Amino acid sequence: MEVPEGGDALRAASVQTLLRLEPGHGQPTARHLTLLAEVDPGPAPAVWTDARAGVLASILAARARRDALTDGLALPQRYFEDGRLTRPASMSASTRSRLYASVSEYCSATGWPQIAARYAAESLLFAETDAQRYRAHSVHALALALNAEYIAAAEAIEQAHALFTAHGWHDDDLSHCLCLGEAMLALTRADVGRLRELADALQRTPSDQPYWNFGAAVMRVAAHFFDRDLAAGLAESRRLLHASDRARSPRLQRDLLLGMHADMLALHGEFDEALAVLSTGVTQPGHAVCFPMQRAATLLLTGREREVIESTNACVAMHDEHCLRTLTPLLTRRAVAFLRLGHPRRATQSMESAIELISRTGGSLMPFLMIPSADAARLLDLVADERGDLVETITAMRAALPALAARQSMSPALSPLSPAERELATLLRTDQTTAEIARARGVSVNTVKSQMRSIYSKLGVSRREEAVAILDVHSD
Repeated sequence: MEVPEGGDALRAASVQTLLRLEPGHGQPTARHLTLLAEVDPGPAPAVWTDARAGVLASILAARARRDALTDGLALPQRYFEDGRLTRPASMSASTRSRLYASVSEYCSATGWPQIAARYAAESLLFAETDAQRYRAHSVHALALALNAEYIAAAEAIEQAHALFTAHGWHDDDLSHCLCLGEAMLALTRADVGRLRELADALQRTPSDQPYWNFGAAVMRVAAHFFDRDLAAGLAESRRLLHASDRARSPRLQRDLLLGMHADMLALHGEFDEALAVLSTGVTQPGHAVCFPMQRAATLLLTGREREVIESTNACVAMHDEHCLRTLTPLLTRRAVAFLRLGHPRRATQSMESAIELISRTGGSLMPFLMIPSADAARLLDLVADERGDLVETITAMRAALPALAARQSMSPALSPLSPAERELATLLRTDQTTAEIARARGVSVNTVKSQMRSIYSKLGVSRREEAVAILDVHSD
């Protein structure tokens, strides 16, 4: 097999890795993946052959698994245009299947599940063996689940499992992509039991695959999250985010963990820390993990509705280029913000778009995670009044709210406060001085004092300590 540079060591790494990307031979070794992840595959050859395509397939898979993603989508675009090779090719169908599967895995890792799903479908089209079909279904399941195409993802998972069982492959042959795809599906259903089963399955794999153990730990954090065992979830997520080997885990898993960690902090009332954690996250172009969406949940819990709208306008402007899995909760959180700001029509439109996506893609529960139940129920009522065809989906969402919705950050008794006053009321409960609050909000001290007087009047008190006492009582 041809290798761009590096001699026998890289040639052997490429051959062995390509073999082990499919079941029946165990997992690729950490040493080979590291070597391949450092290789630049070079420009497109004059003619693609099985050897050249095999090298590229092994390098792309290694980069995905070793988090060597700095080239982003530009790397596959060096060789492909609209899913087709830009140079002539003389290679077998099996090689095409392997190459497309690796491109799919790489695109999912870089945060482009829409593109990854198209390559996975091509991989399945050219697959000639059940081992190739298993890998194609596995990468397809991950891409579809990441993009919220849950019905199709469940079908791909079922077909992959059927092949695995029929051939009696060993646990060492389990596809990491398939496990991640299943985990994403379990997340949408808040299926704690399945998350823990998947974590157990990952930990039965070879010990030289550190990203498997990291993935298993992330799944256990998600289980703690849904169980509302925040103490255990925060302790484990904090350990993972600061572990010395965290950089050896895929970026997608780290980003998902960062979002969960921030959500748990917010549910615990640590709003400033949650926002500080999210400020370290970098949203990749495809928005498979969307930090503006993540941040919107905490902003809503602190009454900063205008900031929710302003910080997510760019995401909405992406239209179908935005990952659907993160778009639906983003639309839901914007709907809450519009409703609180006194724009029921815009709130209904945003919520309607979210529910249409939920209905079309398989009924995810995630858009209602972290949304106060009173807000969610009101929005569902507004859409139900206008869209009788969505009643079935809306009914399912209502049933899920008690388990998913965040605690209301303020009691209805405090509803007379304006959005700006609700934001200030949250800050009044901290140790910040009036001047520090003014700097944090980017307004004058006089503006803060004026709003404080308005809050005191609406709460029937005359001092900050009295206002804080009422806010503390109504904060749970």
